Amino acid sequence: MQKPVTLWSIGPSVYLPALLYGIGQGAIAPVIALSARGLGASIASASLVVAAAGLGQVIGDIPAGALTTRVGERRAMLLATGLVSVALIACLTVPTVWGLALAIGATGLAASVWGLARQAYLSEAVPLQMRARALSTLGGVQRIGAFIGPFLGAGAMRFLGTDGAYWIHLVAAILAGAVLLSLPDVESVRRTRASRPVAVQSTREVIREHLPVLRTLGTGALLVGAVRASRQVVIPLWAQHIGLDPQTTSIVFGISGAVDMLLFYPAGSVMDRFGRKWVAVPSMFVLGLAHLLLPLSHGVASLTAVALVMGIGNGLGAGVIMTLGADASPPVGRAQFLGAFRLFADTGNGAGPFLIAAVTAFSGLGPAVLVMGLAGWAAATAMSRWIPPHPVADP
Repeated sequence: MQKPVTLWSIGPSVYLPALLYGIGQGAIAPVIALSARGLGASIASASLVVAAAGLGQVIGDIPAGALTTRVGERRAMLLATGLVSVALIACLTVPTVWGLALAIGATGLAASVWGLARQAYLSEAVPLQMRARALSTLGGVQRIGAFIGPFLGAGAMRFLGTDGAYWIHLVAAILAGAVLLSLPDVESVRRTRASRPVAVQSTREVIREHLPVLRTLGTGALLVGAVRASRQVVIPLWAQHIGLDPQTTSIVFGISGAVDMLLFYPAGSVMDRFGRKWVAVPSMFVLGLAHLLLPLSHGVASLTAVALVMGIGNGLGAGVIMTLGADASPPVGRAQFLGAFRLFADTGNGAGPFLIAAVTAFSGLGPAVLVMGLAGWAAATAMSRWIPPHPVADP
């Protein structure tokens, strides 16, 4: 008799690799722009190099779904580990800004495969009644990794300069791959393939069949991604606008991130017990409200208070997009559907900062922050309208 799947039983093979990979991503995040500047990039060009990671992830989402369907979750992640290792070695050795941009873009491609493969596995292997907790925990360990990574990177940079952060990511990625190889992979629960007809659909067919869901709930995911990404931009920019020094800004941002990081399991529990709307709608309402309050902050205390509200709003939504994607995904073509669904959220992640930049260029930072606050409330409205009242288990 097969043992029931629990979060503890899948922890080593699902969450430990995700934590290690998240640590590596967090380690290089603060230094990509510095590396570009060190190669002679302008501030604008350095910003484009940073954006290359998000662009690579957007480009990789749909191919990641096709790859995972073709070779399986574990093998897809091992291939992605090989890709990111080559990309990180390139980051350490390339002599040009555009070479660095290509390498950073490749890390985004690898990240899309890692994220999708873990989501696809949990969507299928975990019982519906604990799906949200499983996926919010996945989001939580990634947040924890992103929180730890910069500190490890800073330690390595004391001895190796900015190269130290890339070495941390390289070592973490290799360790994550080693964990995948050394631990018994959790059995991919396909619910007795013999009882379900084997069917293969192309990615295009899967997208066409589920276009109504992608067009509605996917649009909501795009808005959520944009508002979430905005938080990472507006706090530092507003802190600079009111005259705070970089050290104080980092502390404020870290406090917000710590609150965000602590809420992933309660968020999953609420989704499993009461439904996805009970997390998605309040999360976006609170995050939108925090944006609208940000222009009223004029000092450390008020900015910290608003940043805490942003952290609460973002933390409440931990795992919600992955959970909604899992709920909507079909048994046949699941990974391909998830790739298309993730494309919306990742596009929002990339578009949010660009929207802030565009509005700021024409109207100033204050109006840009207010626009993102209204986008948060638009996301809350979309989620309230389009999230089904109850998720349906696979047949």
